[in-house]
Amino acid sequence: MPKMKTHRSGAKRYKVTATGKIMRRHAGIGHLLANKSESRKRKIFGESEIAKSQLDLVSKELPYKKYSR
Repeated sequence: MPKMKTHRSGAKRYKVTATGKIMRRHAGIGHLLANKSESRKRKIFGESEIAKSQLDLVSKELPYKKYSR
């Protein structure tokens, strides 16, 4: 059986923690930051865990999660 390929854009978008959680970036940090409040920007710049509903989809993109840390 051939090896599965990692979806390269998924590998760049998501990070896997040591406990196996998949983290993502928030949307809205690319541009137009002047009219956003400082508290809003602080929340946006952090990372958050992906939703449970998206877990299966993202896991298909990252078949070797154990080795992508």
